[in-house]
Amino acid sequence: MGLEIGDKVPEFVAKNDKGEKFNSNELVGKKPFVIYFYPKNFTPGCVKEACDFRDSYEDFKILGVDVIGVSSDSVNSHLKFKNKYRLPFMFLSDKKGEIRKLFGVKPGLFGVLPGRETYVVDKNGVIRLKFNSINASKHLKKALVSVKKYDE
Repeated sequence: MGLEIGDKVPEFVAKNDKGEKFNSNELVGKKPFVIYFYPKNFTPGCVKEACDFRDSYEDFKILGVDVIGVSSDSVNSHLKFKNKYRLPFMFLSDKKGEIRKLFGVKPGLFGVLPGRETYVVDKNGVIRLKFNSINASKHLKKALVSVKKYDE
């Protein structure tokens, strides 16, 4: 079924790009965040999307918003990806697709690739935006507009 706008994000746990355990309760109830799901590190669309978020990262920080990228890539792959493209935000390794399933992220491209979906979550853990598009260049704009709108 998946999560929809207005739903509260349930607790989930995953390894971050440092190999440390991350619990969603570290953010829910404390600060807003953007969590975006993408197919695979180092692929052209995923590099574009990650670099878009990197290039606007200060805008999110000024608004007190964290950014989290999620894919099935390993912790080591995330670390290499972060270092190569100087990505300042956290990545979570979802090897078994449990977080993707929890959020209800739909597969993309005829079910062959994992889907590309972005969520904006407010300070209370409530989803304010759910955006699904294989077009990587649209995600940053949608997330930033949503964050600014709900911040007013």
